[in-house]
Amino acid sequence: MTDSQCPGVSSWASDFDHGSQEYADDPYSIFEGLRRSGCPIAHTERYGNVWIPVTYDIIKQISLDTKNFSSEGTIVQKKRPYQQSIFLEESLSPIGIMPPISSDPPFHKVARSLLAPIFSSDAVGLWEQQIEATCQSLIAAMEDKESHEVMEHYCNKIPSIIMAKMLGIPDYDIDKFDNWINFFIHRIEEEPSKERLLTYLKYKRYMTNHISGYTKNPKNDIIGHLLQCKISGQPLTTSYLLGTISLLLVAGIHTVSSAMGSSLWHLATNSVDRRRLVENPDMIPAAVEEFLRAYAPLAIARLVKEDMEFQGVQMEKEDWVLIPVVAANRDDKHFENANEVIIDRKENHHAAFGFGIHHCLGEHLARLEITTAIKVFLQSFQDFTLDQKENVIWSSGQARGPLKLSLIF
Repeated sequence: MTDSQCPGVSSWASDFDHGSQEYADDPYSIFEGLRRSGCPIAHTERYGNVWIPVTYDIIKQISLDTKNFSSEGTIVQKKRPYQQSIFLEESLSPIGIMPPISSDPPFHKVARSLLAPIFSSDAVGLWEQQIEATCQSLIAAMEDKESHEVMEHYCNKIPSIIMAKMLGIPDYDIDKFDNWINFFIHRIEEEPSKERLLTYLKYKRYMTNHISGYTKNPKNDIIGHLLQCKISGQPLTTSYLLGTISLLLVAGIHTVSSAMGSSLWHLATNSVDRRRLVENPDMIPAAVEEFLRAYAPLAIARLVKEDMEFQGVQMEKEDWVLIPVVAANRDDKHFENANEVIIDRKENHHAAFGFGIHHCLGEHLARLEITTAIKVFLQSFQDFTLDQKENVIWSSGQARGPLKLSLIF
């Protein structure tokens, strides 16, 4: 990929911009071009000095290295986590602002253990009927139309509805999630503003009030569970609870809906694969694994702990390291025909859910939601294509997926 193809980016090796529309439209060619040019780690001064590894081996190495790389900062922004609050003047490690994903060892193990029972395979399995019923209800509202914007009316709603129920949020407040997710994930290029501050304060006020309601009306859900948990004999603080809930909104909603949207986009543009899954629904779980590999939505960040030389580059303390797992999944040194989507791929040890201690705790829920969403969709709509009158719009930033996806049934 040449610079002329990427307006605004002088060089993907030294001026990488994951917030650009060029990246959103086709990150795969960018990663492929970097690997072929012999650049295993790209760099940019945008967002405050960021390193971007693009090979499977280096991405795995960084993900496993908790000694040199901190999980304190998971979302790349112009300011470091502790600089985003007037009350903090030093590192937030080892807890971080969204535990356990932002937590470092040894605390990470404690934080992860609090959520582990909720997201075990057995616990998630209890939600299967609710997830399928949700998908069928949304499909029923779409069946009398020849075309539909499926992100707004299907993919975004499924994980939002399920996560809301898991958090005890009333159905009539589910739409609030969209604005909160936009605050956490999108518009990364912006400096802190009054608008963003007000959005956060609204979120904080709502969730604080919601949590306080459990005093009089305890519930058997995620918040009810966490309110019974203790760390070093002490109940979890409201700040800790808000951080964990923020994580669930980001990881439990937007990444899942992005994966669903990318999967449906693939099926809308690949009639052979679509027909195979319609005729052989037992292939859907394997196809989901391949969609997760090929279109893995999430890129997670780390902070360099101390000045050091790493893989031939000089990293400085508090530099960002952005880890796009899809770059690992598209590395042809580890996956045969890595840029080809093979829905019955036999060996598929992809990195969509990460490596090491931060391997996604919600993977069972994500797989169940995505698999069910595709299964129910194909049961009702066996033939569909992209609506050529509407452009597919992809999100930039750290969670790539369709923002708008209009299909004709």
